[in-house]
Amino acid sequence: MTAILRDVTLRDGLQLTGKVLPTERKVEIVRALLGAGVPELEIGSMARPDLVPPMANTLELVAALTPQELERCWLWVATPRHVEKAAAAGVRNFQYCFSVSDSHNKANIGRTTEDSVAAMPDAIRIAEAAGGRLQLCLATAFTCPFEGPVDPARVLGIARDPRTAGAADIVLADTLGQAYPGQVSALVAAVAGQGRFGPEAGRRIVFHGHDTWGMGVANSLAAVAAGAGVVDGSLGGLGGCPFAPGASGNTSSEDLLFATRPEWFTPPVLATLVDLSEKLLSELGEPNRSRTAEGSRSKAAAFEWVISR
Repeated sequence: MTAILRDVTLRDGLQLTGKVLPTERKVEIVRALLGAGVPELEIGSMARPDLVPPMANTLELVAALTPQELERCWLWVATPRHVEKAAAAGVRNFQYCFSVSDSHNKANIGRTTEDSVAAMPDAIRIAEAAGGRLQLCLATAFTCPFEGPVDPARVLGIARDPRTAGAADIVLADTLGQAYPGQVSALVAAVAGQGRFGPEAGRRIVFHGHDTWGMGVANSLAAVAAGAGVVDGSLGGLGGCPFAPGASGNTSSEDLLFATRPEWFTPPVLATLVDLSEKLLSELGEPNRSRTAEGSRSKAAAFEWVISR
């Protein structure tokens, strides 16, 4: 598998917990993940702190990181004003997110999908003026908690809209974790087939999966086979959307790494990530949903990936 992992623990992972991790702790997690070899991270959000309290200290985290660290970090934004404020703080990688379905977009960011598309050229202009890049992130790309199944034609229409043409990448999010591998493969292939995103275009397709129905790893592997270059995950499967009833945790970063086996991922790296994950989840009072983490604590000592106690 050639796709890389983007760990989203500090944004999508934290947003349902209701707890604000101290900035210093977030810095520790960023540096532990980058030091372990994780290529990219999503570290926070410009969402209103009264609506998503765990994101309240996002800009303090940004200020504590070096420019070199920020080169590998992404920030969730939903408006041109978000991009402007984040850019002033030093952010250069922006994930401009809105929902394919109007109902979820109104619940999540208080505007219609068309309003978000219409504002995107300004967001791109601000990001590029700051020397940055902006991803097009499509939430509810498969199903919506309020409207049900989402017509793939809506996703494809947004992906080829002239107003989204300046996006560096496209993120296809299975926000509710209700998609299945064939469906994921078909949508990723269809987006790649349009020619703007995918391996041939040199602009990445990112798959953001949730494991609500147990398909997180399978869907991610299907996305990679169909042309996705990045898959999102969080430590221990932490996460979910506070504005999407029925959504549960993200696909586990540990599980994705164990399935895809990038060159930098070794048994000692797994041990580091499992330790980091277990401590964080204990702090948050959250369960560990990673099957790889569970397996690594087994008594099958002859298997090199088992962590010796």
